[in-house]
Order: sequence, then structure tokens, then C-alpha cells
Amino acid sequence: MSATPKGAAELAEFDAVFGALAHRARRTILSALQAHGGQMTSGAIAAWFEHSWPTTSQHLRVLQQAGLVSVELRGREHVYQLQAGLLRRVTESWLSQFS
Repeated sequence: MSATPKGAAELAEFDAVFGALAHRARRTILSALQAHGGQMTSGAIAAWFEHSWPTTSQHLRVLQQAGLVSVELRGREHVYQLQAGLLRRVTESWLSQFS
């Protein structure tokens, strides 16, 4: 028998996604990815911001840990890809509670 209550995994996923969406820079990254066909290099993403690379890198890491982006190494470039399906599934599931 599992010690995890039913629905706890879904709540954890909600927390991860909505926590990632809580910062304006991370929402901007997701919008930029969407506007560029769902994928961009780390350098192209960083160009959207005035803050340091370590700050941008931390935002990308939060998005990756939440499952909202994936990253692929292509040569020397890190290419980030939007995982819009997860975003849609989580937000639609959460909003359906209020229908």
C-alpha cells in the first residue's frame, strides 16, 4: 500500500507547473518559445533578457524540472523545446475544477 494519498501526484504536478509560472521571466521564456516554433537555443533565449546568464540558466532549470521545457544538446548548443502538452493538461485539469 502506498503512503501517498490519492491525488497527491496531481497536486505535486500542479505545484511544479504553477510554481514555474509564478515568475514573469519564466512566462516570458515560454511565450518566446511558442513564438519561435517551440524551440530556441539557450543563447537566443538569453538575448531576451538583461539579467545575467546564471539567472536565465536558473529560470530554464526551473522550467525543465517542472517538465515545461526539455533540452537537447546539438553540438555545442543547448536547444530548449516547449512541452506545451503538459502545460495544457495541467491548466485544463485545474480549471475544470471550477466548471
